[in-house]
Amino acid sequence: VQLQASGGGLVQAGGSLRLSCAASGRTFSTYAMSWFRQAPGKEREFVAVGIGGATYYADSVKGRFTISRDAAKNAAYLQMNSLKPEDTAIYYCGYNSNGYGPGGPRERLFYDVWGQGTQVTVSS
Repeated sequence: VQLQASGGGLVQAGGSLRLSCAASGRTFSTYAMSWFRQAPGKEREFVAVGIGGATYYADSVKGRFTISRDAAKNAAYLQMNSLKPEDTAIYYCGYNSNGYGPGGPRERLFYDVWGQGTQVTVSS
């Protein structure tokens, strides 16, 4: 499986963006597909994950971001609303192709497949 993230850009605070993660190769909805982000000088941090129909979010984005998956298109999305300057980061989609791994779905090491990242910049 390979992942291709897209949809990033420059937006004003309060605006919205929709990120896409297209997968080549078969993915399974019961396996975790996630979004992480990495701001300059910081470690990559968990944003959201979709697994087996359930979704989970970091507290910092809960109520503003929505993760979804489209099995027919073999893709995942991250709808980001009410964006804040602190949301500025490179956003990465990740996929766990084994159904298991170290830590859990909120941990970076749980994922063995990553997209190349897409830059999101939120101006104040």
